[in-house]
Amino acid sequence: MRGRFDYHLRAPAKGSNSLAIKNHFIAMIGEYVGTCMFLIFALGGTNVANIPTTSVTGAVQAGQADSQAAVANTSNLLYIALCFGFSLAVNAWIFFRVSGGLFNPAVSWGMMLVGALTPLRAALLTVSQLLGGITGAAIIQVLLPGTLNVRTTLTPGMSVARGLFLEMFLTAMLMLAILLLAAEKSKATFLAPIGIGLALFIAELLGVFYTGGSLNPARSFGPDVVLHSFASYHWIYWLGPVMGATLAAGFYRFIKWLEFETVLGPEDDDAPKSKLAQLVAPAQNLIDNMGPTLKNEKAGLPASEEFAPATVVDTTAAPDSSATAVQGPGLGDLLTEGDPQQVYNLAQPPFDYDARLGRIEELLQALTGSQLATQTSVVSDQTLSDNTIPDNTLRDHPKYSMDRTVIGDDNV
Repeated sequence: MRGRFDYHLRAPAKGSNSLAIKNHFIAMIGEYVGTCMFLIFALGGTNVANIPTTSVTGAVQAGQADSQAAVANTSNLLYIALCFGFSLAVNAWIFFRVSGGLFNPAVSWGMMLVGALTPLRAALLTVSQLLGGITGAAIIQVLLPGTLNVRTTLTPGMSVARGLFLEMFLTAMLMLAILLLAAEKSKATFLAPIGIGLALFIAELLGVFYTGGSLNPARSFGPDVVLHSFASYHWIYWLGPVMGATLAAGFYRFIKWLEFETVLGPEDDDAPKSKLAQLVAPAQNLIDNMGPTLKNEKAGLPASEEFAPATVVDTTAAPDSSATAVQGPGLGDLLTEGDPQQVYNLAQPPFDYDARLGRIEELLQALTGSQLATQTSVVSDQTLSDNTIPDNTLRDHPKYSMDRTVIGDDNV
């Protein structure tokens, strides 16, 4: 019997263990590379905003490793918020189909709480995200001159408790965007990375000045490892985001329990299908539209007998598992029993199609003879003579044998 941490490993009947391991590996690679790319551009932009020469005020303050950093102002705070929001939106859109585009251990925790991730997958992604955060910070440290000023620290006057709960609410905002835009599938799910990036953007507008705007343990852990500097309150950048993700996941499960989808009703694609009048056979519709004579005509049956009306099929009803399944009229598949050349589950017309086709051909022949007689009365000094069909396969066929006439030198 499989336990809590390995129940996602499918039995051989549904999928091999090697396939599950391969999927875990791909997800880990996607999260590692995605987190690394996300933080390269986000931390790189943050460092640009903190360079004194780029500051609109020119005021400086003490930075990392005895360096100087620009004093915070609305200009560089907006620049940092835009870097984080845009970087997350772009990279989440890129890696959404690979690993989910989480890039955040707190988000992995929240997705596990709502059942979108298994505990083992969440743990593996968390390891990848932390390694990606360290790698991204290390790459940007090597590429850019000088010392990075991208650590998350509390601004003077901001207490540890306030910083903890501010990080919690900022992360809750981000987590709600992820749950309701990405985890909750809708027609707008393909645009979820934009909404998630905007959620991080507005969170950073508030959080960067007071706490550094972490919302992500990997974002704070990576630069601290690379710069070999950990604040005494570093733990709030772990506990705060985890608390925020837990709060958002709890609220999400609460509104799911209340069935929030019923408030505004289902979307167009999710609305239940109405009862549609479906014909039991393709020929039934044709017969119903014919005149009373043809409608009542059946081969071998009294002319007064009428066809049964078209049946009404409820498409919302659950399909009968015992019924024969086909992909379409006349297309047999592995679930179909019987002659694959026949049409299943469709009532056959009671008349003979060959007899009908023969009558149509006789009518065409009669119409052709009437047209020739009319042309004979108008044409003078010309004699209509029979012309035999050349000796070929079509001539010998009883259904296609027809006399051809000549008016002058032109065949008709």
